[in-house]
Amino acid sequence: MAASTLCAPSSCDCFVALPPSTERKEVIFGKNSDRPRDEVQEVVYFPVTVHAPGSMVECTYIEIEQIQKTHAVILSRPAWLWGAEMGANNHGVCIGNEAVWTKEPIGESEALLGMDLVRLGLERGSTAKEALDVIASLLEQHGQGGNCKESPEAFSYDNTFLIVDKKEAWVLETSGKYWAAQQITEGAKNISNQLTITTEISVEHPGLRDYAQSQGWWSGDGEFNFSQIFSPTNPPVRMEAAKVRYCGGKELLRKQEAGSIQAGTIMDILRDKESGICMDSGAFCTTGSMVSILPQDDGLPCVHFFTATPDPSRSVFKPFIFIDDVMPVSMVISPSYGEDDPVKKRPRFQSKRDRRHELYKAHEQAKATMESGQEQGAQLHQTMKNLERQGLLAIQDLLTSGENFDPEEMADLFFDCVDTEIKFYK
Repeated sequence: MAASTLCAPSSCDCFVALPPSTERKEVIFGKNSDRPRDEVQEVVYFPVTVHAPGSMVECTYIEIEQIQKTHAVILSRPAWLWGAEMGANNHGVCIGNEAVWTKEPIGESEALLGMDLVRLGLERGSTAKEALDVIASLLEQHGQGGNCKESPEAFSYDNTFLIVDKKEAWVLETSGKYWAAQQITEGAKNISNQLTITTEISVEHPGLRDYAQSQGWWSGDGEFNFSQIFSPTNPPVRMEAAKVRYCGGKELLRKQEAGSIQAGTIMDILRDKESGICMDSGAFCTTGSMVSILPQDDGLPCVHFFTATPDPSRSVFKPFIFIDDVMPVSMVISPSYGEDDPVKKRPRFQSKRDRRHELYKAHEQAKATMESGQEQGAQLHQTMKNLERQGLLAIQDLLTSGENFDPEEMADLFFDCVDTEIKFYK
């Protein structure tokens, strides 16, 4: 049964595959970001930055203390906020988050959004475990909460995170300021909009069990099952759809032959509509997608693919590699409205700004052609598929041989791919 037969799901799906499930000695990360249909997702790069002592960083709603030096990051984010749905840093760490609902009342007062925590984890963590520690510490210190939509109606939730590097992955699940995390060192794993950690808890909030007892959710006897204890007794309808997507994603991973998963495999899963993982109808849709290849050979670069446009079944995954002097790609950055559009006021606007970037507009125009059913549309769709396939094969050859890695050429890689895509649309 497709998720759409139950309700309009309202968040995302994350995937990770580690050896021995991958074809090569590499880790593959992927995520679909499912957001309000009219929301624009941009892809932005921030270099390594040294900050003045005592400086503050303004997140979506609140300010927190800045650290001395932040890592370079590439982020796919809703254009109206500070944080990100998903992204990577120059140390090969990738993070994606999911909305969840638990027994803990949702924090509607303004605090850190889960998307803020994604960016902060990437800017401050050089390994997956370091990023987890960053997120957990900030969660305990500042809490999570606030409107997650650029509209007056409230839409708030707690978060789970999939945090990945070249060696391992961590699932971090939260309920208010409390959390539990599970380490994953092999095989394939997916997360959706529900708690999945049961008794296999690797690390946890120091007061987690005492808090569960104080609320009457756990007697203190027997095994501590995080998901069972913290999942809501009467879950919202959207969680029923999430269960379908979670099971669908799990089945799609299970169907892969042992040692066969590649980046293209995860791209195909993110494009799967029958499971509801790729959403293209209703109030929410897949507004951006990401897939990363993290080679375990330190001599090879990590490669991060982004669509920067909605619906991966009609979008092109374009590669990005961290090197010095990355060329800015203004075609996937949304317009800024200066002092009239500060980050902290964006969610409170009664009327939304036009945040469509150049690639988004070109993709919108081409979408009608590709959906027309006419020969021209079919040809354009096939051209875009071929463009992506050629890029993916070139990256795989690079990672297999390691001989043709020219940092100067890689500086323009993402720019050239976006520019080529726009030219084909025109």
